[in-house]
Amino acid sequence: MEILTRDYGTVEIDEALVIRFENGIIGFEDYHDYVLLDCGDDEPSPFRCMQSTEESSLAFMLFNPFVLRPDYEVIIDDDTTTMLEIDGNDDIVILAIVVVPDDVKLMSMNLKAPIIINARNNKGIQYIVDDAEYGVRHYLTDEVERIKSDKLCSSQTAV
Repeated sequence: MEILTRDYGTVEIDEALVIRFENGIIGFEDYHDYVLLDCGDDEPSPFRCMQSTEESSLAFMLFNPFVLRPDYEVIIDDDTTTMLEIDGNDDIVILAIVVVPDDVKLMSMNLKAPIIINARNNKGIQYIVDDAEYGVRHYLTDEVERIKSDKLCSSQTAV
């Protein structure tokens, strides 16, 4: 099927890859069907574009939070596990919505309300994480600096 996208013009997608968000996305509850698109070139990227198949101007930039936060933990409640029909951890894809302002140094990811997708059946939800450590604005540059600092500290300890 062909869809008109916000960033890539008209693209051909496999209808089997459409992800259904029964409750929509927070603030966009009237839109339920999305597809994940690669961002840009052929190089693997932790970024993805989640494009609405119903509204061409509606798209979200997503990021794999585990790239910068390998310790990120989302405990999915039983109701959500049942709704998404999750059988095991291999079914689960977790991505964070990214805000890209004019000043890209202020790019942030939302770890409080990640996108959870059952990759086996393409059911999704925006899930609210019940953990005070995670907020709606985790600046990517801060996370990169934290990783650099952690590596520097561990290399100094190893001496």
